[in-house]
Amino acid sequence: MFKKSILFIIILSFNLFSQSGVHKLKSDIQKILNDRLFEHSQIAIDIYDLTEGKTLYKENEKLLLHPASNMKLLTSAAGLIFLGGDYTFKTSLYHSGVISGDTLYGSIFVEGGLDPDFTTTDLDSMIRSISLLGIKHITENLYADISIKDSLYWGRGWMWDDDPDPSAPYLSALNINDNSIEIFVEGSKIDSPAAVSLTPQTNYVNVINKSITVPQYEENNFEITRDWINRTNDIIIEGDVRAGTIIDSSDFTEKVNLLYPEKYFLTLMREHLDSIGITVGGGIKISKLPGNVVFLNFYERRLDSVLVNLNKESDNLSAEMLLYALALNDSGAPASAKNGIGAINNLIDSVGLNPEDYTFADGSGVSRYNLVSAELLTELLKYMYYARKDLFDIYYSSLPVAGMDGTLEKRMNGTKAENNVHAKTGTIAGVSDLSGYVTARNSHLIAFSILIQNFLDETKKARSIEDKICNLLTNYK
Repeated sequence: MFKKSILFIIILSFNLFSQSGVHKLKSDIQKILNDRLFEHSQIAIDIYDLTEGKTLYKENEKLLLHPASNMKLLTSAAGLIFLGGDYTFKTSLYHSGVISGDTLYGSIFVEGGLDPDFTTTDLDSMIRSISLLGIKHITENLYADISIKDSLYWGRGWMWDDDPDPSAPYLSALNINDNSIEIFVEGSKIDSPAAVSLTPQTNYVNVINKSITVPQYEENNFEITRDWINRTNDIIIEGDVRAGTIIDSSDFTEKVNLLYPEKYFLTLMREHLDSIGITVGGGIKISKLPGNVVFLNFYERRLDSVLVNLNKESDNLSAEMLLYALALNDSGAPASAKNGIGAINNLIDSVGLNPEDYTFADGSGVSRYNLVSAELLTELLKYMYYARKDLFDIYYSSLPVAGMDGTLEKRMNGTKAENNVHAKTGTIAGVSDLSGYVTARNSHLIAFSILIQNFLDETKKARSIEDKICNLLTNYK
């Protein structure tokens, strides 16, 4: 009897201690939410202790809000579940005609496979197979087959004034260098145009340089853009560029998206072939792969590799290509965002919620048509932990780590949340979200979602609130 009484007291004390911990957490969060930001803005929170299996805090958890890049949590989870971490994005190379001596009497075909991370380095690796055949001349054309994807170049609801920002890349089955180009300017002789260099160096764009070099004591006052209004790939540089030693190259560098990524790919391919002594007699064209071609080579990239860039760097192109890959897997070619969203709806069914309670327009979260809840995101995080142990490690490790990498590299530094919080950021105008996992002081793993919306120029304040809540969770016991 005495032993039972002691056991009862221990259990009761533990429960009271646990309840006091939850009570303190709720009280501390409420103090943070007394911030003036929420006099005119909204917040939704859902926090769940995965180890103990209980809710720690909820606030407006069912409220429909914009996920921004928290949408990538859904897209990447669907990709892992329906495609698998070993799924590959494959870019394939073929030729038509016949090879005689050092001449290919025919064309080269590149079949796009939705690879979002293909670079000029990968291109050089792939075209080496042409050189190894001893080919020095290609008599006809370079073709791109982009037929596995529909013809829409942007997501539904993407905003026209995001152009030419590289975060709104043009979408194609055949992508290269994030479908963007980097422009670097440097002051030259006073009153002369600034020097301009491109990465990669290419003739695909036309540089219109209206800049002027000004003395070192004057301020930089220049703009680099693409002529998006007239839908060209003209790069326009205007304004004053300071002469002298450059301390921070980022002050002199801009990146812009480019139209027609598949033509960009073929242009770079032609230029790189030329650089290794292979000439192309024809032009660059878009066409489906004919039946009489000969396979040359392919380049493939695994999904688990793509997820790292997708989540840690919040890469929108990666998210959209994964959405199209889901569509291709489910409905075949040509893949569409609508069919990819069908896979996300199936995931929500599996999570145990009704997909009709939410709306989705893309895979990246760029679109403001997307509406989710903090409850949905936390339930997703719970599902990946409890029901998909086989995929959880890949999912968890793809997320940015506070103070360490990705979009959280410069957040929560020097706090207990540093190198602890694994979470996806989400930012568009008037929106700041953070959802993911944190390990508490009692070693419990906690899933959380914090969505802050409808503020003015207060992103820094919103992020500070998210970081404070994360720090509270690290101290929870």
